[in-house]
Amino acid sequence: MRNYHQFYIDGQWEAPATGAQICNVINPATEEIAGTILLGGAADVERAVLAAHKAFASYSQTSLQTRLDLLASIASIYERRIGEMAEAISEEMGAPLHGLAKTAQAPIGLWHLQTTLALAKDFAFEKMHGTTMLVREPVGVCALITPWNWPMNQVACKVAPALVVGCTVILKPSELAPFSSQIFAEILHEAGVPAGVFNMIHGDGAKIGPVMSSHPLVDMVSLTGSTRAGASVAKNAADTVKVVSLELGGKSANIILADADLAKAVTTGVIGMMGNTGQSCNAPSRMFVPANRIAEVEEIARAACDALVVGDPKAEGTGIGPIANGRQYQRVQSLIDVGIKEGAKVIAGGTGRPEGMTRGYFARPTIFSRANNQMTIAREEIFGPVLTIIPYDNEEEAIAMANDTVYGLSGYVYGGTVERARDVARKLRTGMVHLNGAGGDLTAPFGGYKQSGSGREWGAAGIEEFLETKAVMGAA
Repeated sequence: MRNYHQFYIDGQWEAPATGAQICNVINPATEEIAGTILLGGAADVERAVLAAHKAFASYSQTSLQTRLDLLASIASIYERRIGEMAEAISEEMGAPLHGLAKTAQAPIGLWHLQTTLALAKDFAFEKMHGTTMLVREPVGVCALITPWNWPMNQVACKVAPALVVGCTVILKPSELAPFSSQIFAEILHEAGVPAGVFNMIHGDGAKIGPVMSSHPLVDMVSLTGSTRAGASVAKNAADTVKVVSLELGGKSANIILADADLAKAVTTGVIGMMGNTGQSCNAPSRMFVPANRIAEVEEIARAACDALVVGDPKAEGTGIGPIANGRQYQRVQSLIDVGIKEGAKVIAGGTGRPEGMTRGYFARPTIFSRANNQMTIAREEIFGPVLTIIPYDNEEEAIAMANDTVYGLSGYVYGGTVERARDVARKLRTGMVHLNGAGGDLTAPFGGYKQSGSGREWGAAGIEEFLETKAVMGAA
């Protein structure tokens, strides 16, 4: 049982202010209590913000080398504790321990630290523009609000660039998956992060988020979460005209072109959708396929889905774990039921748990086919292992349907050649496009168009997100 009842404020572990509420953290594989945290309030935000504000004056003036050394120390300690991190993530949100937790969920935090460290060494924080010197300076005190689906990905891709440029931060991780962030805070403390530079508090996002985003001493808010949460942050930050960075929802299209290797393209699409139990904002949740090959597509997709192993996250060989929490499990079940009622063809899965499972938030990997782009399952972000296959008659129709969404985070195109896929990619209104099964790139910008957010994370773009530009005229 993990019981974390202290916050990390001003370089120390401190009890929350009076009135903090206890919150049970549920293991999604067993539905049993795995631990507890305390949820703070406005008084805790105030203490953390004041600590960060006080620390900014000195930390922002430290040398780049000092900050690089700090980040290197954090990365080294993180690497030493990466096994503990994987276990915590698996326990708090259900990622298979011997698969996703150890191969991606925990390592991606380290990868972001290492990538940021490498890029910051050569980043142009100062450059001359004629006789004017352009200086990139830290934006200030940053409130960071992160989700439960990829906990260390989102924590590290915000904290690493913020610290390396000289910002100070207040982290509010998801109260549904707080264990990994506890370890992360311990790592930073051991690395010797100066008092007040990094602070972490827990709280109910709906209650504490507005307090953080409206605080007059907070200069920037960076949130990863739902589009609804992003809109709330933007509204609350507006009165004090803060910098706001939002990485929000998605309903990403996966266009399989007529000349693609159908077996490879469809199988890759199914596996990509079902990874992390479908709980990725950039998941390829809408698969557009040539209408004259829909029957063939269904056979391939069904076979790929049948090969997935859903089970205990602790067991060897498990590929798909449970939905991360009970609230999300009920949402996924509800939307699968909506898809059935709307008349989409179920070719795999359906409502309820997989056969033989009587507890845990396990969902059946589900594939709908012969759907249309106006169905609820094609419009709403389900955030579970649910794929919707939509037939198209021609390439122009596929592109139009792909763009017919309020979201614009990611996109996928599979063609007979990369050149064909790239031509289609140029026509998609999304912040990212993966061609012919290409994976992610930690040095490339991550972010989206439209209601998928504003700003970019990862790589050099993630560093730029935490900087302001100052023009110093007559410097030469």
